Amino acid sequence: MLALLAIAAACVVISASYRLYDTDLWHLLAIGRAIDASGLPRVDQWTWTSFGKPAFVSSWAFRALLWWLWAASGLWGLFAWRWITTLATFALLFATARRLGARGVSAVVILVLASLLERIRTDIRPETLASVLLALDLWILERDRTSARPTRALGWIPAIACAWANVHISWYLGFVLLGLYGLDARARGSRARAARLALVALAALAASLVNPYGLETLARPFRFALEWRNDPMFAAIDELKPLPWRAALAQGLFVWPILVLWRARRMGWDVVESGACLVFTALALVSNRSVASLALVAGPFVARDVQDLLVSRRWTRAAWPFSARAALAATACVALCGPSWARPELPLRVGFRGHSFPEKACDFMATHDVHGRGFNHFHLGGYLAYRFWGRPGRLPFMSTQPELASAEERRLYAAAFQQPEGWRAIQDRYRFDWMLLDREQLGGDQLLDFVDRDSEWVMVFSDDAAELLVRRDGASGALADRFGYRLIPAGRQGRRQLGELCEAHPRLRAAAEAELDRMIASSPENGAASHLRGAFALMDHDLLGARAR
Repeated sequence: MLALLAIAAACVVISASYRLYDTDLWHLLAIGRAIDASGLPRVDQWTWTSFGKPAFVSSWAFRALLWWLWAASGLWGLFAWRWITTLATFALLFATARRLGARGVSAVVILVLASLLERIRTDIRPETLASVLLALDLWILERDRTSARPTRALGWIPAIACAWANVHISWYLGFVLLGLYGLDARARGSRARAARLALVALAALAASLVNPYGLETLARPFRFALEWRNDPMFAAIDELKPLPWRAALAQGLFVWPILVLWRARRMGWDVVESGACLVFTALALVSNRSVASLALVAGPFVARDVQDLLVSRRWTRAAWPFSARAALAATACVALCGPSWARPELPLRVGFRGHSFPEKACDFMATHDVHGRGFNHFHLGGYLAYRFWGRPGRLPFMSTQPELASAEERRLYAAAFQQPEGWRAIQDRYRFDWMLLDREQLGGDQLLDFVDRDSEWVMVFSDDAAELLVRRDGASGALADRFGYRLIPAGRQGRRQLGELCEAHPRLRAAAEAELDRMIASSPENGAASHLRGAFALMDHDLLGARAR
């Protein structure tokens, strides 16, 4: 069994070893650094629109912890955090599965499968710590349920609740579990245990209020669910969108409900499992970032149900040697992980995904004193805040936490990417001097195409991570003549048209190639520029030059 567990642990660690890409990391570090420097900030220091105004800092304890880790050990410290928290989470889930009676090798395979569903949330996020707390709560409650006498470990739940409220918005999940175990106690006729859990819940609620913002901290998840869910900006964020049915089926979200019904038919209803399946599946369908929480809670129960299902089948009753079953389970763990490990967008390597944050664009801003009122894609705002903390002229318009912006700012922001009128409205309101935008133009994003048709704006830097534009008559307008690209457009529509023109006009193509060469030399994240340069080389019948790109 130890060899199987070692292989499963290795699978879990490898799954949590892809390059860091989540842009929230930089905003977490920016605020963590401020906490380390002068205590918990009471005013916004990370967007120029709200600079100096009162601010709510979510997950403040995690931010402080993360900064200390980063300052002490850098990139390797971040990866060590991922590995340790992920292993701790699944060790607790394995212990819970054993309390439920899942002691066979199939339980290990099921938990490795659960780790694949949770994998995308193992980037450096507050959820990494919240997942440990969720698994710890579940283990304590299940241990108490299956013990003949009350367990002292139940007394740790208020402390867990206090920590959870200070590190992540998902604090309410602990109370969901408490409620389910309380209902189970009532259903089993154990009034004493139900009363004990009710007292623990009250103590946990009181402990949750021990945070710098009091009730506002506890109100945040309900604001997301009731107040902000229809906000056009939040509605456009992928992880907050409902989970499509095809994705739900592909991720196997139907398996747990089927097992719950199978178990209920054969052995009666498990109130905790049935309620958890209903609540956590609903949360996952409403918001796809909750799939990870579903995977964690489902893991131990599915492990038990699968083991019971296998035992009930006649064809599984032939006694295989344990070593053979363990070898088969280990092979299954690795085989099931293989497709996920091979995903090209999540390469397995210790490092950052370079085109996820605008490092070289910010280098350009610092070197050439780009300043004034800026506009940015919100996911680039965290790195801007990290790089230019305390310098309002280079801070973002919108950070990676759009809930900190006003409703009017969010409305104008969302409209700017969809219609020319939306862009003109926000530009007339704020008169931006510079813009830092993602060149990929995901979804219905057309802003760079709008800006290409506006002669006021000139692109002065571009790589795979971001494009930097300045307004000719703005605070950094002098850079337009020195560094402006005259032929290479910022938007995809303009680049498509340029390709057609360059194919027909060799002189124009030669001039565009010179600009692309400058663009390629300005940043190592130059895949898009190199691709276009290679296409132009093919137009010149330069096969060697095209291959070099």
